[in-house]
Amino acid sequence: MTAQRSSPSSAAPELPRLGGRRSSYRERVAEALRAALIAGELRPGEVYSAPSLAARFGVSATPVREAMLDLAKEGLVDTVPNKGFRVTAVSDRQLDEYTHIRSLIEIPTVVELVGTADRVSLEALRPAAREIVTAAVAGDLIAYVEADTRFHLGLLALAGNAHLVEVVADLRGRSRLYGLTALVEAGRLLASAEEHLELLDALLDRDARAAHEIMTRHLGHVRGLWAARTDQQPR
Repeated sequence: MTAQRSSPSSAAPELPRLGGRRSSYRERVAEALRAALIAGELRPGEVYSAPSLAARFGVSATPVREAMLDLAKEGLVDTVPNKGFRVTAVSDRQLDEYTHIRSLIEIPTVVELVGTADRVSLEALRPAAREIVTAAVAGDLIAYVEADTRFHLGLLALAGNAHLVEVVADLRGRSRLYGLTALVEAGRLLASAEEHLELLDALLDRDARAAHEIMTRHLGHVRGLWAARTDQQPR
C-alpha cells in the first residue's frame, strides 16, 4: 500500500501531542510511525530502514531510528541487524481480543461521561473530531489515525483514570486498520469519521442511550476495519 501523503519528500507531517502534554520530538516521531503502522502504511513482514522512513516522513534518520527502537520495545516491530525493522504481524484472534477488551473499557467509560464531563472539556475535543473528518475527506490515513488517537484518548482522559488511558493506548497501538484504504476508495471513510462529532453531540446532550449506541457502532466499525485485509495475514 502506498502512503496517502502527497509525496515522500513533502514537508514533515504535523505530529500529534497526546493528552495535551508537550511531547519530545522523538516521541512525536514515534507517534507518527505508530499511526502509519496502525493505518497499514507499514506492512507486516516487510523490513524498513531508518533512512527510507526518514525520507518518507521528511525528517532526519536519527529520531526515526530511536523511535523505531521504542516501538521494538513495545513489540510492534522487530529489529533486523544491518537492515532495519520488520513490522510484526497481528492475528485475527489477537484483533478480536483487542476489540473485546476495548469494548469492555471504552463503552461504559464514555457513557459515564454523560454525567461527569463538563461542556468545556467536551467542546475542547471538537477540533480533533473535525481533523478526523478533514483527514477522511483528504484520504490521509496517517493524519486520520493521529487525530483519531488524540480524540479517543483525550475523551477517555476525562474520566480521570490515567491507567485506563494507558491500557487503551497500548491496545490501539497494537491494532492494524487494514481496511482504511478500502474505505477511502469506496468513499465510506467519511461516514465513520463523522461518528466522532455525533458522539460529542450525544455527550453534550447528556444522552446516555445515544452515546452507548454510537460507541458500540463505532467500535464495531473498527473491528470491521481490522478484518478487511488486502493481503494474507496470520489468522
